[in-house]
Amino acid sequence: MTVPGALSRVVLEPHVRAALLEDLGAAGDVTSAGAIPAAARAEVRIAARTAGRIAGLDLAALTFALLDPQVSFVPAKQDGDDVGAGDTIASLAGPARAILTAERVALNFLGHLSGIATATRACVEATAGTRARICCTRKTTPGLRALEKYAVRAGGGFNHRFGLYDGILIKDNHIAIAGGIAAAVSSARKSSGHPLKIEVEIDGLHQLDDALGAGADVIMFDNMSLEDMSEGVKRVGARALTEASGGVTLDRVAQIARTGVDLIAIGWITHSAPTLDVGLDFDSLA
Repeated sequence: MTVPGALSRVVLEPHVRAALLEDLGAAGDVTSAGAIPAAARAEVRIAARTAGRIAGLDLAALTFALLDPQVSFVPAKQDGDDVGAGDTIASLAGPARAILTAERVALNFLGHLSGIATATRACVEATAGTRARICCTRKTTPGLRALEKYAVRAGGGFNHRFGLYDGILIKDNHIAIAGGIAAAVSSARKSSGHPLKIEVEIDGLHQLDDALGAGADVIMFDNMSLEDMSEGVKRVGARALTEASGGVTLDRVAQIARTGVDLIAIGWITHSAPTLDVGLDFDSLA
């Protein structure tokens, strides 16, 4: 699978360097330096312990390369590929100290992003045959948003806003402070550039006409019942996109999709997705 919007080294490298600095500290890997001969070389493989979808291979490869460019990293899979338990994800060979020093950082990135991709894939598969797109939110790990949103794409999902700068989402507190939906939308439209879409969050059908009348581009149904979402979709028609948010679980996502909404926003696929269990297995001394 080709993942849309693959991240460049310019984006990836600061994350990898920061993670390595956190792990190495001032003294470096005292265990490998003390226990492993400097000239030792090894052949290892990264393997999946459980089934899932892969994301983060470029991060893993870069982690080893930054420790020692003599480490060869040969992927057996690509981001967006599915793996079974025991499958080889990549093979490595080179200086043993560098491989062992980079191991945890590389696996942390790979396991975390693959976990997000796996969770996203499950939601995408559950909603197959509907019009709904699975979208992530801004509920991401601070500093890792670009990486985690990339992992969502690897899982077959789509990205919502990347930040506060690339889309207007008027929520309940904005509405309350602005003095109503119409006032909030009107003010936002006057102050924003024309490319920005305006989305309005509503928590009941009693707000729907106000949001449509104000010219919202997207209507978000927040924590609403399946019945109300279905009715809302019918009333909106083609006048705006519709989005479901709040209380979206894997067990419930298919029912939500069948209401006819265009988008389903899910926070837990980034903030609470279980890490995919991946490990580094020693094959032989090179």
